[in-house]
Amino acid sequence: MSTSDGIENTPHGDAAELQAVETLHKKYQAMLTQLAGVLVGMDEVIEQVMIAILCKGHCILQGMPGLAKTLLVSSTAQLMHLTFRRIQFTPDLMPSDITGTDVLEEDRTTGKRVFRFVPGPLFGNVILADEINRTPPKTQSALLEAMQERQLTIGGETFALPDPFFVMATQNPIEQEGTYTLPEAQLDRFLFMIHVGYPGQQDEIEICKRATTEYRFETETVLTADDVHLMQKLVRRVPVADHVYEFAVKLVRMTRPEEKLLPDALAEMIQWGAGPRAGIFLLLAAKARAILHKRHHATTDDVAAVAIPVLRHRIIRTFNAEAAGVSTDQIVTKLLAKLRGGVAVNHRPKAIAR
Repeated sequence: MSTSDGIENTPHGDAAELQAVETLHKKYQAMLTQLAGVLVGMDEVIEQVMIAILCKGHCILQGMPGLAKTLLVSSTAQLMHLTFRRIQFTPDLMPSDITGTDVLEEDRTTGKRVFRFVPGPLFGNVILADEINRTPPKTQSALLEAMQERQLTIGGETFALPDPFFVMATQNPIEQEGTYTLPEAQLDRFLFMIHVGYPGQQDEIEICKRATTEYRFETETVLTADDVHLMQKLVRRVPVADHVYEFAVKLVRMTRPEEKLLPDALAEMIQWGAGPRAGIFLLLAAKARAILHKRHHATTDDVAAVAIPVLRHRIIRTFNAEAAGVSTDQIVTKLLAKLRGGVAVNHRPKAIAR
């Protein structure tokens, strides 16, 4: 399979792999150029969203209202020529509102009444689950099946969802009245929890200039669904050395109090650590990041760079940590420093308490 833009399902081999990585990197740079015309100062967030897409993963974007989370997701879907669906989650939202339902209609040829299934908004490629924590558990459980199985069971019948399929959920980090906490099993299905912070001063000035003038930017399609499929396959073929596997697994195991690997300063800070899925996601995300940085091998630096968004929603803090104002981001940063022999990590975004 191939596309007119040059991404091909080439046979395995060093030359072919390097060429595929080069092509993917060019596509990524083209996407950054296009998104720069729509968004300002979100390079780190964009990279994390792209990594999630390459890993066939879902992510939560957590940040205050008005930080262009919806615009980022819709623009990314447009650049990849994928179907975009936005669902506003509310307390009265029912499972059938997002999955679809059977409607009774009359067959004009026979005169009989028959049921016809009308697909809901989950039948799309990129699903924006806006304020996901505002809907009750019954509706969240319907979303969980879609995320994990990429299918929906309705009335005893199973429907396959479009491929590719990504859930990009948003959460407000401070407004908790009238919300439902996402269960740990559902949180664990998200590859990343991405922190969307405030823009810098110059970026905010540029945002105001664009929003208060007649500024317009027409985006152009950069990728297709076939390109995305091939890029996802390429991620799986990125080689990882044994010491990188050991680094990722050791980091995950350090988060578990029963392993007795925590530094003394963190011994009373973690109640529950991350499960094996965290290690899998760390390594997949490290592979995807390596490709985006034009490398065909993942390193411990790649693992460290994605550690915070992978682990921040998988570590359950103790009351002591909450009382002391210690966030999961700070805990992961200290674990990385300990694992690397006390050397601080330079890939840490602004900390946000869970």
